[in-house]
Amino acid sequence: MSAALEQLAAELREEGSLIADHVVDPAAPSALGDLVAAGPAAAADAPTYAAIIECVREGYLLHFGTPRVLDPPDADLALLAGDYLYAKGLERLAALGDLASVRELSDLISLSAQLHAEDDHGDRRVEGLWLASALAIARGPSDAHEQAKRDLRERGSAEALYAALAEAASETGLDEELTQAAETVGFPTSYLG
Repeated sequence: MSAALEQLAAELREEGSLIADHVVDPAAPSALGDLVAAGPAAAADAPTYAAIIECVREGYLLHFGTPRVLDPPDADLALLAGDYLYAKGLERLAALGDLASVRELSDLISLSAQLHAEDDHGDRRVEGLWLASALAIARGPSDAHEQAKRDLRERGSAEALYAALAEAASETGLDEELTQAAETVGFPTSYLG
């Protein structure tokens, strides 16, 4: 089990920025980080990949959910901190030279915002998208995943995404990590096949 959230909290405290005073000790597991780190595409630097996905997830939660590492005093600081963590994660990933994963996280951020803007049963689709994107980073890109994102973006349909997610986990032997991550983000495991 990775310590990605603890690492993120320590980094944010050490930076001494405006948000450093609002860092809390995370109680949640780093399940998405564990999923990414277990994949073959992240094997060269698994801890860094785990930290990156958890950093971007924290940015998302500052925008749309309950953050695990920060306790900002107001909504404005939460939005700014969220944007900062999005950029921090993407910058770290770009430094690794993994442009396919940079594109994946960029798609994830924009599609998540789109689904929240639509405001109908978005949570399950968004959480499924997070799992699918984490798995795509863990194993590398696939045509099925790209088509599933197009279906989600253009038609709002997540069925292909859920099917591609379950198939990819099975192919890579990451079923257990996917199930743990699904439980952590509140995604019904019944959708995993």
